[in-house]
Amino acid sequence: MPPPRERMLRLLSLLQTGRRWPAGELASAVDATPRTLRRDIEHLRDLGYPVESARGPGGHYRLVAGAALPPLMLEDDEAIAAVLGLKLAAAGGAGLDFATEAAERAAAKLRRILPAPLRRRTDEILTAVEIGATGHPQPSPALLGEFAAAIAAHRRVVFGHAGERGPSRRTVEPHRLVRLRKRWYLFAWDLDRHDWRAFRLDRIDGPRTTDDVFRPRALPADDLAAHLRDRFRGPAAHQVVLTLHADARDAAARLHRVDGTLHPVDDRRCRYIADVDSYEWLATVLVLAGLEFTVDRPDAFGEYLARAAHRLLRATGRGPAVDTP
Repeated sequence: MPPPRERMLRLLSLLQTGRRWPAGELASAVDATPRTLRRDIEHLRDLGYPVESARGPGGHYRLVAGAALPPLMLEDDEAIAAVLGLKLAAAGGAGLDFATEAAERAAAKLRRILPAPLRRRTDEILTAVEIGATGHPQPSPALLGEFAAAIAAHRRVVFGHAGERGPSRRTVEPHRLVRLRKRWYLFAWDLDRHDWRAFRLDRIDGPRTTDDVFRPRALPADDLAAHLRDRFRGPAAHQVVLTLHADARDAAARLHRVDGTLHPVDDRRCRYIADVDSYEWLATVLVLAGLEFTVDRPDAFGEYLARAAHRLLRATGRGPAVDTP
């Protein structure tokens, strides 16, 4: 049988997975007798952990929600993820108006209780990672929570909206909250427009959840983020396939925008597939990136680049002369 401290830590880690543990299975997992297991469970309860137990053939132990927040047991990767997440929240990376000081305090508390080797690993990551503050307006957690509650209860919401055509009053059936392009959107059925609409949360004012209950509608797509991304971008007119003479990581770092997909070919080349609405935009991105590349398809993009190259060369006096009537 392992030492009591090690056994208790193992027991708490298993219970915090949230599953129901049959008594025999849990005792075997912590290498303890049933009597020792019962004593350890009582000790956890004395420390404030709400461990539920059920007797009989289906008897089990399970950690449930309590009235207070007990100490948490985290695996190494969970602790690193938690510290990084708090740092991201403090920098506004979650896209919400969190209190920066609260997130910083929570990260500092968690870091202080980490074992020395894990604290060094976490500090190395935090030192190497630069998390820039977001420049977008951030909705409050209270606003996000209000819409989340309305979605869960299937209740209609009325609010003011500052749209591109001026302010308006909207009544909607909220279905999802979507995080996209560093902003939060409410995806809802607009009762006045009789269609789906996406509303930026930072443009919503004075929301009020009504008592009107609605039946949820079938969403227009399984992946709402991709659906909205396509709607915001508009229909793509061309698909361009290029071979970039750089590995995928270097290409992703040098491209001004990566609106397509990168697929490694070998350690010195990758394939870039992009759906674009104009050749001009993609040509500009490639010029700014300073990448060598080969046009795989379509031929029309290669012809566009050739015409643009001749025009630029003529501007320097080195290109072919323009035929004039």
